[in-house]
Amino acid sequence: MQDEYRTVARAGVHETEVNRSRFLCALAPAATEEEAQDFIAGVRKEHAAATHNCYAYVIGADATIQKASDDGEPGGTAGVPMLQMLLRRDMRYVVAVVTRYYGGVKLGAGGLIRAYGGAVGEALDALGTLTRRRFRLATVTVDHQRAGKVQNDLRATGREVRDVRYGEHVTIEVGLPDADVEAFRAWLADVTAGTARLELGGEAYGDADSGR
Repeated sequence: MQDEYRTVARAGVHETEVNRSRFLCALAPAATEEEAQDFIAGVRKEHAAATHNCYAYVIGADATIQKASDDGEPGGTAGVPMLQMLLRRDMRYVVAVVTRYYGGVKLGAGGLIRAYGGAVGEALDALGTLTRRRFRLATVTVDHQRAGKVQNDLRATGREVRDVRYGEHVTIEVGLPDADVEAFRAWLADVTAGTARLELGGEAYGDADSGR
């Protein structure tokens, strides 16, 4: 599994014009291939009168599912450059549909490749992206007396507190980078005088930052 990937910050549409042809790039996050296909179907329905509705999507943190369609454009001039742009930007769990309304001027293969790939790149810049980073789920079990200080110290050191549950003891779920686990174990033993219990769980991805 890779340590991080990028995904689109929000769904949206960005329009460009190349030699009188309109290119509308619709982008959206997609957790599954089914979500991606549903989004494509929605755009095609909305733009049923368009000359082409080409698409590309990448699903999975390791890009295990990759699909692209030229939708009638010459082979390899639309869907593939769109997919290549998504992969070049390390985008995952994302779907892109570029709708073309033909403007009467032929672009040629090179022009189409630049137009479709460029439409996706410009849309990513316009809508913004998020970095998602892999982390280990860890559960801290501590007594009520020390729980408040542990939570405060966790937040003060910038660690992600994902959940807190109160019962006979207090259970705090945190997200840790793999490289940080042993240092965290030592820190926890120190601040709780060795009374806290640490259990490591599975792995997940969380927002690392946002940017353009």
